[in-house]
Amino acid sequence: MNRLTTTAIATLMALGLAPAAQAEIKIGATLSATGPASFLGDPEAKTLEMLVEEVNAAGGINGEMLELVMYDDGGDPNKARTFATRLVEDDEVVAIIGGTTTGATMSIIPVAEDAEIPFISLAGAVDIIDPVKAWVFKTPHTDRMACQKIFEDMQKRGVTKIGMISGTDGFGASMQAQCKGVVADYGIEIVADETYDPKDADMTPQLTNIKNTAGIQAVLNPGFGQGPSIVTRNYKQLAVGLPLYQSHGVASKGFIDLAGVEAAEGVRLPAAALLVADILPDSDPQKAVVTAYRDGFEKKTGTPVSTFGGHAYDAFMILKGALEKAGAEPAAIRDAIEGTTGYVGTGGIVNMTAEDHLGLDLTAFKMLEIKNGDWTIVE
Repeated sequence: MNRLTTTAIATLMALGLAPAAQAEIKIGATLSATGPASFLGDPEAKTLEMLVEEVNAAGGINGEMLELVMYDDGGDPNKARTFATRLVEDDEVVAIIGGTTTGATMSIIPVAEDAEIPFISLAGAVDIIDPVKAWVFKTPHTDRMACQKIFEDMQKRGVTKIGMISGTDGFGASMQAQCKGVVADYGIEIVADETYDPKDADMTPQLTNIKNTAGIQAVLNPGFGQGPSIVTRNYKQLAVGLPLYQSHGVASKGFIDLAGVEAAEGVRLPAAALLVADILPDSDPQKAVVTAYRDGFEKKTGTPVSTFGGHAYDAFMILKGALEKAGAEPAAIRDAIEGTTGYVGTGGIVNMTAEDHLGLDLTAFKMLEIKNGDWTIVE
């Protein structure tokens, strides 16, 4: 069963269908709740369900109930496009949240643009919002921003030559290209450049090539899914002995569990404040938001919070604010989303404009290091 529907009176995932509640505002989602990207999409789906329930229990939006019509695309871009079309044409939603992966997002964009329905993506590639598309927004930090944050940290450590091993999936390939585009700005040279297929079970040959390249001082792995965990394990097995950086695409406890605590020790990556809620200073404006979301999510689901669920939280809250301000007409919703300013979310403080449909800068990223199986803040 591909259709998942959340209403004011029932939440249905994967199992069966039930009559819809008397909801008055329909919002749509297509997410990778199952499949290889489920570690991203599952917390996103659970977050949206939780938030819709909370809003409806509190009386809805301006007195109107919400209905969330949600499909599981399994990470398949073709299914994501089909479901986006169904959301627009059959379900008549006023906005769409989703696109767990970059590939799925890119397939949804033309549907949303053609139908003139606001779409808030949960994927990382900068190409989603650069160049700006009138009806498309996103909440995660971009891959270009991740490259810049990582290179800032390398620069502080005196690193000038690096090796890079990238996944060939949409996210990995995009981040690889973005890193190559900005690396020279930090006086850093990529002297070894390897890739792997997301389905590969061993990256030892590529890492051996990197290890044997003279002058390398650190290694960067753009990618998401199980690939970076395998890279991290192989990296430890080969005793490369240099700093290893991962992307924000693996910013969850699941990455540490898959890689293994010993192998993950010392790995650095940029991520949102959500992962380090407890150790944020009380003066940090995000602390109350991320702590409340984390506590609510973990109580509701019995599973650890992740930054990916946080992307869905921010998307929903931005959409909620737009609905409260502008009502349920798609064009008015679009304008209100674009006018979002000062929104304190799990990913940072969002200030969107007509020229910026993300609204975050590098200060929204924390540089984290894994120590003893947990996250610590480098800065």
